[in-house]
Amino acid sequence: QVQVAESGGGLVQAGGSLRLFCEASGNIGTRNTMEWYRQAPGKQRELVATISSSGVTNYVDSVKGRFTISRDNTKNTVYLQMNSLKPEDTAVYYCAIDNLALNPYTSNWEASRAWGQGTQVTVSS
Repeated sequence: QVQVAESGGGLVQAGGSLRLFCEASGNIGTRNTMEWYRQAPGKQRELVATISSSGVTNYVDSVKGRFTISRDNTKNTVYLQMNSLKPEDTAVYYCAIDNLALNPYTSNWEASRAWGQGTQVTVSS
């Protein structure tokens, strides 16, 4: 079973930086996309950034130039470097993976999606 777990959240003043970590475990295939979402109180969950297994990245407009998503495929880990943080970045940040892997027991390709429990990021003004 594929799982992901986030860490690295915390409290920071506006203008500060935080780095979030997300480690995936289980049968992780070489072709997958890892994503960061966030959900602020009273708001819908929002896609923040994505990165493919080949390193192609995408960002929501509100974080472009401030956030950087990266990954280490040897560690099945994705990072979200957040700079110039604003109070409106306050939210619970979730990691997700869209995974495609070969089941070694059945020899079938299996697609799966997994979410982490979330990590709180609070930016004070």
